Amino acid sequence: MPLPRIDKAPVAGAPRAPSSAKKSSVGVVPGSDSGDGQTSPIQLAPSKSSAKAATPSTGVTSQAYGQAAPNHPYTIAQASALKDNTQKSYPYRATGKLFFLNNGQTFVCSASLIKSGLLVTAAHCVANFGTGQYYSDWVYVPAYDNGKAPYGKWKGVQAFALPSYVNGSDSCATPGVVCENDVAVITLYKGRSLPGKRTGWLGYAYGGFSMNASGQAHITQLGYPVGLDKGAVMERGDSQSYIDPANSDNTIIGSNMDGGSSGGPWIVNFGISPTFTGEDAGVDPDPNVVVGVTSWGYTITTPKEQGASPFTSNNILNLVNAACAASPLVC
Repeated sequence: MPLPRIDKAPVAGAPRAPSSAKKSSVGVVPGSDSGDGQTSPIQLAPSKSSAKAATPSTGVTSQAYGQAAPNHPYTIAQASALKDNTQKSYPYRATGKLFFLNNGQTFVCSASLIKSGLLVTAAHCVANFGTGQYYSDWVYVPAYDNGKAPYGKWKGVQAFALPSYVNGSDSCATPGVVCENDVAVITLYKGRSLPGKRTGWLGYAYGGFSMNASGQAHITQLGYPVGLDKGAVMERGDSQSYIDPANSDNTIIGSNMDGGSSGGPWIVNFGISPTFTGEDAGVDPDPNVVVGVTSWGYTITTPKEQGASPFTSNNILNLVNAACAASPLVC
């Protein structure tokens, strides 16, 4: 799906601190690496966004930054090294590609598991802002890899977004693009099985978890941007974040991902935690915790930044609670 973009440039200057009035309570719900890793590969028909399968490149964008202020450093690379299956290992495999229909046309986003059968993604991947319209026919493919579904595909049953986003009353710096609540969850179903039993799932947190007093954190971004390797493989980005009060307190990172990356997770403490000897783990050390999802970028491509609605107790926590109440077995 095209990445929502704003037609203005970021303001130069030091990273901005969050607005204290908009902070929610802080909470974290751990994920699980208990997936057995059992695969059931199927070959998918190529999506419209990548009708011709891409030949993955081998390059890495190391410490790149935009040509325009604020020159935000980041790295972007394929999740898997050359001829490697990294994206089929946890925590990578808890993220995948999301297909859905809008007026009969197929679109793609990214998504990740935060319960055994519950996805988190962007609200604009499930509903049309301000119209009351939900999209349909969601299909989730964990660890999608160049037309292959190593863990099968999973049908989305019900999507949950906040009423304020769906009816257009959400607080937005740019209407329908840079908003407080571009966040959604989707319940999944496939017989008696759930994808998390194979892939595991990520944790999620809200209220500024893992951010310092200046609203900064180290973010790992995963997704399937169609502008990188034609969306055929999972991409990974890493950047320091900041919070921008001028953009609805959205979290901002350096990135050159684009359409198709929408809904992909922004993760703190990414990877397999080490065993500590003579050291402590620091503040908020819970591993593999989603604190946002890719929401928007800039119309001009020189800034190389993307934004995400803040996870708060009012959005992600309420959405998860509503989905789990409606479908307890997926949680």
